[in-house]
Amino acid sequence: MKILLTGKCGQVGFELQRALACLGEVCAVDQADCDLADVSAIRELVRVSKPDVIVNPAAYTAVDKAESEPDLAHAVNAVTPAVLAEEAKTLGAWIVHYSTDYVFDGSKLGAYVEDDATNPQSVYGRTKRAGEIALQSSGVRHLIFRTSWVVGAHGHNFAKTILRLGADRESLNVVADQYGAPTSAALLADVTAQLIRQRQCKGEESFPFGLYHLVAGGGTNWCDYARFVVSEARTLGRALRLSPDSIHAITSAEYPLPATRPANSRLDTRKLRSEFDLELPDWQSGVRHVLRQILVN
Repeated sequence: MKILLTGKCGQVGFELQRALACLGEVCAVDQADCDLADVSAIRELVRVSKPDVIVNPAAYTAVDKAESEPDLAHAVNAVTPAVLAEEAKTLGAWIVHYSTDYVFDGSKLGAYVEDDATNPQSVYGRTKRAGEIALQSSGVRHLIFRTSWVVGAHGHNFAKTILRLGADRESLNVVADQYGAPTSAALLADVTAQLIRQRQCKGEESFPFGLYHLVAGGGTNWCDYARFVVSEARTLGRALRLSPDSIHAITSAEYPLPATRPANSRLDTRKLRSEFDLELPDWQSGVRHVLRQILVN
């Protein structure tokens, strides 16, 4: 099997290089290898590499910056999946793609299921939803994983920001009215590899392609997440000026940002777990593993 992997330097792409290595030949690229805002470059990449599977974690993820760069965000998040789908269909390949909780407006009281109506409130969310639609309407065989609050040892994320701020500050205000599940990049990569293996075993006709929610178990808010990171880091021996008790809860209105965030980013994973007979770990275990990688290894 030949796998084309985009975004190899991102949080998820970095972990996918590890997880996919045992499945076949992996052609991993990043922005320096192929500009995903360049349609011709994307087509050339696929036609030269001739993959059996395209795994596409690459995305424009600067949520606030996207508000002032909508064309670039659209090119990477919406046009790129459409072009990859077109080229994959021509080759007879299939695609694994990653989307986001930001396709929802966050107004639902419970966890979102795959069939809930989308209503993105930001440029980032709208462009990611457009990418989903492009894949779904292309006729190419695909898996789309919606996820949230990704955290990994490689790349930039909330946990690393808290560790950096915690080294210098004695108090911190963090939003406490947005809820979701911190999800490790390693979990996303490992589930992806497992399902590609299942596809090899089941064959094309019986494999349940489609859209699935993939997040760690449980949920929290950003403030409690920050307190957890600080508490675990101290347990691992990291000297921080910040303590969990000195992290104070504030509302989203008290910390305005250019892009609107969903108040509720909880995603229901029952469809994924049932269809593929999976068990997903709680978010705390994933974050602990990331922190150990950052602070101990």
